[in-house]
Formats: sequence, C-alpha cells, structure tokens
Amino acid sequence: MENKRMIETTSFSLHVMAMVFMLCDHLWATVIPGNDWLTCIGRIAFPIFAFMTVEGYFHTKNLKKYALRLLLFALLSELPFNLAFGGSLIYPIHQNVLWTFLLSIGLIHWNEKAKAKQKRLPRILVGCASVIVGYIVGLFTMIDYFYAGALTVLVFYFFRKRAWWSCIGQLVCLWYINTALLGGFCYEIVLWTGRSYLLHRQALALLALIPIWLYRGRQGHHSKAFQYICYAFYPAHLLILGLIKVLWL
Repeated sequence: MENKRMIETTSFSLHVMAMVFMLCDHLWATVIPGNDWLTCIGRIAFPIFAFMTVEGYFHTKNLKKYALRLLLFALLSELPFNLAFGGSLIYPIHQNVLWTFLLSIGLIHWNEKAKAKQKRLPRILVGCASVIVGYIVGLFTMIDYFYAGALTVLVFYFFRKRAWWSCIGQLVCLWYINTALLGGFCYEIVLWTGRSYLLHRQALALLALIPIWLYRGRQGHHSKAFQYICYAFYPAHLLILGLIKVLWL
C-alpha cells in the first residue's frame, strides 16, 4: 500500500511565495497606493523571510560567506531602497531589510556560541541579552521592521524544534509582536449579529505560519542561479519601483 504524500512546502516554494508577497506589498507602498489587498497579502512575506534566515544559518556550508553575501546585497540594495521608499538617493530614517537579517544572523551566532559551552545559565543570559540587543539596535539603526524584525527572526530561532510547543510559541510571540509592538491600521469586521471587532492589518502576518508549518525540511528545486536570483530580486525590483516612482509618478 502506497504511503499518502502529505501537503508540504519546500525551501524553493517558500522563497517564491515570500518574493511574490513582498512584491505585492512594495507595489502598494510605491506605485499602486490605495489597493489595500496588496499590503494585506504582503504582510505574509516577512515572517517567511525571517524563518528562512534561520534555516539558512543552519544549512549554510560557510557562515562567513553567507554573512558576506547578505552584507554585499544589503549595500547594493540601499540606494534602490532609498529611491523606492524615500524618493531620493539619501533616506537616512529607514534602512533595507537585509540589514535586519544580517543583525539577526549575528544574534543567532552569539546564541549558538553560548549553547556550545553546554552551560544553562550563560545560554539563558545570552538569549535574554540577544532579545534586548536586537530590540535596541533595531530601533536606533532604523532597519526595516525596526526592533520587531530581529525579534521575529529570534522567535523562529528559539522555537525552531518541530514540536507542538514550538508552534504555540511561534503563534503567541508573533501575535504579540504584530499586534502589541507593531499594531498600526485596523479593519472593522462587522458580524451578522451586529457585533464588530477590530482586525489589525499587521496581524495578517500570522497567516505565514501556515506555509511555514507545512515545511518539512525539503529543499526542492535548488541551483546557484536560483540562489542568486533570490538575492538579486530584492535590489532589482526596488530599483525598478524606485525609478518608476521618481520618473513617472
């Protein structure tokens, strides 16, 4: 009797989904404002990228090269990011998301070094300190998603084990980050009973947990070309959107 194949996502499909959702969000933020459905879909992108950053840390063959690639593309993305979101080459009050992931990689590595010592107290102290450092550095450097960005990556790091309690931890922490810390615009949902509720637009980011929980560690399609397409997509689409915004809108 053949085993039934479970529905699952792969590293390839998660990357593709995240890029599409991110493009939707950035279209809304730059050249197609007013179409809220685009940014609602776009909320799903960042948690997937945050999750894949953690996976990238543990699956890379060379951490130094991984970090250097992030650094290179963070530098390459800065001017396109400034054009797209600031309308000029200089936009000091907001930095692109690759800086967020670079900071997060450093915090994960700090925790892993403490874990290697096999002593509980230093590991707990470093874990708490990394949350504080991620919050403060994210806030004052004004990287994308500010303090919430690094904290989201750390959530997927701290609750990385494939267990029910990890899923609960991810759900609770992401709910707090996206509603209490980020908050923002709300939609009023009116039920047929006449009662109304407020739905945080940012809370739609929790929908990302569905494809994340369907991930079973399989890589799916992989090639060097696809790897660099994933890196190049970020600065390339920002440059195109930035030029459209500056030259035609």
